Amino acid sequence: MTTSPTSPAELASVRYLNDDVRAAVDFYTTHLGFSVAFDAAPAFADVRRGPLRLLLSGPTTSGARATPDDAATAGHNRIHLIVDDLDAEIDRLRAAGVTFRSEPVSGPGGRQILLADPAGNLIELFQPAASPA
Repeated sequence: MTTSPTSPAELASVRYLNDDVRAAVDFYTTHLGFSVAFDAAPAFADVRRGPLRLLLSGPTTSGARATPDDAATAGHNRIHLIVDDLDAEIDRLRAAGVTFRSEPVSGPGGRQILLADPAGNLIELFQPAASPA
């Protein structure tokens, strides 16, 4: 798995607010294949997987302080991670003690399941449908 795009312009950044940045770093690096690019826990960390730069911001960071109280609730947004074998990922993560927020569901584009990081931010694991031969 490649985790080092060549320039910041090639990254897509998402900020997730977390009460415990250390727990979030451990979750993403241990379970989801992210690597640490910058670690200033407990305030902030930057973890990356391919072109995704995930900014993990604690309550004292400027990103968290700039968020109005009425906008700081979790929504239905989530990061979307493509996997080769959804069932194998589910088995691996369950064996590691990770709990899921949904059961696997199938649609015309593939199969997916939801889990959450320690702060409740959603992550979708998605296995694309096989292409017709």
